Amino acid sequence: MANALIVLAAGKGTRMNSDLPKVLHQVGRAPLVAHALAAGRALEPERIVVVTGHGAQQVQAAVEHWAPQAECVLQEEQLGTGHAVAQALPCLDGFDGRVIVLYGDTPFIRAETLERLSESDAAVTVLGFETEEPGRYGRLIASGPGLERIVEFKDASDEERAITLCNSGVIAADAVVLTELVQGLNNDNAAGEYYLTDIVAAARAKGMTAEVVTCDEEETLGINDRFELARAEDLFQDLCREEAFENGVSMVDPATVYFALDTFVGADVVIGPNVVFGTGVTVETGAVIEAFCHLEGCHISRGATVGPFARLRPGAELSEDVHVGNFVEIKNSVLAEGVKVGHLTYIGDADIGARTNIGAGTVTCNYDGVMKHRTTVGEDVFIGSDTMLVAPVTVGRGALTASGSVITGDVPSEALAVARAKQVNKPGLAAKLFAKLRAEKTRRAGKKG
Repeated sequence: MANALIVLAAGKGTRMNSDLPKVLHQVGRAPLVAHALAAGRALEPERIVVVTGHGAQQVQAAVEHWAPQAECVLQEEQLGTGHAVAQALPCLDGFDGRVIVLYGDTPFIRAETLERLSESDAAVTVLGFETEEPGRYGRLIASGPGLERIVEFKDASDEERAITLCNSGVIAADAVVLTELVQGLNNDNAAGEYYLTDIVAAARAKGMTAEVVTCDEEETLGINDRFELARAEDLFQDLCREEAFENGVSMVDPATVYFALDTFVGADVVIGPNVVFGTGVTVETGAVIEAFCHLEGCHISRGATVGPFARLRPGAELSEDVHVGNFVEIKNSVLAEGVKVGHLTYIGDADIGARTNIGAGTVTCNYDGVMKHRTTVGEDVFIGSDTMLVAPVTVGRGALTASGSVITGDVPSEALAVARAKQVNKPGLAAKLFAKLRAEKTRRAGKKG
């Protein structure tokens, strides 16, 4: 059956004490709403609708980045979850399949759980969980395998509050059924809101089936304040580390390795302590990431080694068997197979040919204060230590630059480029200069006394 998603992301999140909409606070270097969208995409939905409200333009920009195929609709007044879903339904006109309603502040729903909701034969299916401390969650009133109704905590009796089967808020229903039931909602409750949860009782009143699919409580964790956000980050990282181990990744000190939502690390990769992954990182099989590296928006091919103390920025492309050493920064550059950049170097906006060696202290001077310019270095080149490559510039295959050179023009293949001032020695001048400086230092000390 075809699937569609409705993601509710209109809330302000007052307990966050922030100008930022709640669903844009980050876990794993990605906004909360991106986690919900990532889980839902596993169903390959035909349509995705995100309901925005507070900070709608910011939320829409994030949605466009993480799920360009999604459509955003505005809930101008926050009148409850049922009202929010009603704003999304026009975007599903003509859709004949299963609709799953998710929440933008609930980042841990698993794809396997959503698949069970999708595959349910009931007209309405609710995701629930058992907990020893149900607190203020809505309660699921079930009889056998069927679900009778959902009671919000504020509307529940003492007997109903004693129930430990709780509502996650996630609901699945056939599109036609969902539309019919949502259109029939009213706001006759303690909050004066249109509850999406009321569609269960409405479905049963019409003779339709309703059932519960259960999951672990941690999957339903919603984020309402900074404490819960920090707790969610801890949980997210623990889940990522566990998955990495299961996929054949070695981590020397896993508690100090931090992943992003979209990090991909292949089997037999070794990760040292204190490594941070930003978004957009792929590390292929057999690569080694040494301690204290920061990686973002980069691709590391098999057999490459990075670090320690290296930074790879967006657009860094490391081919097989590349070595990037300590205190090296790479940005928007392609390093071909076997390139070595050992230490203390900045490579930005550059193409470096296979087997080239970049000496310590090399800088590609790529920015003139207005525009960025590109550096091209051919295969089998030796760039001497402390070389400044002033872009745009090309160094040909097999060429060599002398240490301390400032290269402002192209270097032909197999040529030696020397671009530094001639050394001049002044006999005895150092001793005279030091004597003069020491005398001046003594004079200044005497004046202070």
